[in-house]
Amino acid sequence: MSGIEFTKMHGLGNDYHFIDCSRFTIDDPAALSRQMSHRHLGVGSDGIILIMPGEAHDFKMRIFNADGSEAETCGNGIRCFAKYVYERGMTAKTEFVIETGGGPNGVVLNVVEGVVETVRSNMGQPKFERGKIPMVGAPGEVKEEALEVDGETYEVTCANIGNPHAVVFVDGASDEELVNLVLTVGPKIEQHPSFPERTNVEFVNVLDRDNIVMRIWERGSGMTMASGSGSCGASLASMITDRVNRKVNVHLVFGTLCIEWAEDGCVYQDGPATDVFTGVWPE
Repeated sequence: MSGIEFTKMHGLGNDYHFIDCSRFTIDDPAALSRQMSHRHLGVGSDGIILIMPGEAHDFKMRIFNADGSEAETCGNGIRCFAKYVYERGMTAKTEFVIETGGGPNGVVLNVVEGVVETVRSNMGQPKFERGKIPMVGAPGEVKEEALEVDGETYEVTCANIGNPHAVVFVDGASDEELVNLVLTVGPKIEQHPSFPERTNVEFVNVLDRDNIVMRIWERGSGMTMASGSGSCGASLASMITDRVNRKVNVHLVFGTLCIEWAEDGCVYQDGPATDVFTGVWPE
């Protein structure tokens, strides 16, 4: 075969190209991600994900955003990764651990007649201390803190669940209003000097104590249709400001993720993963 075989997969519309690095050597994954991810000049995606052997566990995942930057973790990517390795016979386990830049993530697969329908993943314990986001300023948690953007003030609540998240609550907002905020304000908060490593930005409309609507500007990829870690960040921000319960449904463009901040202190996400197609990228 001449070229790099890849499989396009998505978790509720958050799409990535998966490459098995036991078969193909990727010398410059950042450049490859920029090329493949381009919506008009490439295949189109939110980035690429490399499937690699783990150091302490069975597998390791590296994520490169559409702009070539490397992300610490990816909740939707983790579910797709788990489906990929199981359905291709790389493991017979239905419970295993995936190493990410944000730490190890355990997964439990819901398999029906050999097909992985949903995956529950342990995203680890969240961090709320400002320095752990990271965000500049005095020590403490960041809850509904004023952030000035082009003369306008937005209140942000922050969490780190392997990667950074800044959440803005817009209760009662329509989907059109949320999307407008994502596109106009999202990139400015991502690049705000208060966030030295940039940040993912979520705009959230709380429906009730069990349901929220979330739209995201994803660091390094722009507006995406879904985000597993973003859903966790949005849920955690809603929880620490006492807007929702410890288990919540996050309504995204193409479906719903269930997020639980369990009694063991860890955050769990439960949702689908979908194969789109397999192709070959010319070397």
